[in-house]
Amino acid sequence: MIAEEITWELVDGILIQAWGYNGSTPGPTIRVFPGDRVCIRVINRLPEKTSVHWHGLIVPNAMDGVPPIEPSPFIEPGHYFDYHFTIKNPPGTYMYHSHVNVAVQDNAGLLGGLIVEDLSKQNLSQHKDYLCLLQEWAVDQLPWGILTKGTYSLNFKKPEFNFFTMNGKCYPSTKSFHVNFGDTVKIRFGNIQMHHHPIH
Repeated sequence: MIAEEITWELVDGILIQAWGYNGSTPGPTIRVFPGDRVCIRVINRLPEKTSVHWHGLIVPNAMDGVPPIEPSPFIEPGHYFDYHFTIKNPPGTYMYHSHVNVAVQDNAGLLGGLIVEDLSKQNLSQHKDYLCLLQEWAVDQLPWGILTKGTYSLNFKKPEFNFFTMNGKCYPSTKSFHVNFGDTVKIRFGNIQMHHHPIH
């Protein structure tokens, strides 16, 4: 995964100067199975040091991505670190996010989902499984309700969140979850942000 500065479109014509993984926010959804041995190389192309914390996963302290509290290192700009561990968690929904300068890096978009798959559900053709990650944005110089097209920076000092996204997009740019009559549907919600968000 490459941590980098990106220009991201929240909704038609409203772009932000964000940070993301592999060119998007949220970053790619990682899917693994119980018992898998994984190695995730994180390359830092940001202007400051970073890390990745594997939120909810059982991993060795040296791989947990919470420097300097744990022996897990900072990833300096222009460097990389290989996180390697065995998946010891049961099937479920987990997340990953930066654990350095969190109020800036997480709110700039450095987060993503990690799913530990259930082997018993792999061959069910009528089983739909979706992940929906919730984010909020303090877009600078755009008062609440104003949608002037342009590219904007984010505000991290006393942020007043004025945009809400599902998987990185505001309605009506959000993607639909396609299902058929009779499908068994699982929708996983994740919220690593600052506020509670009820969903109807």
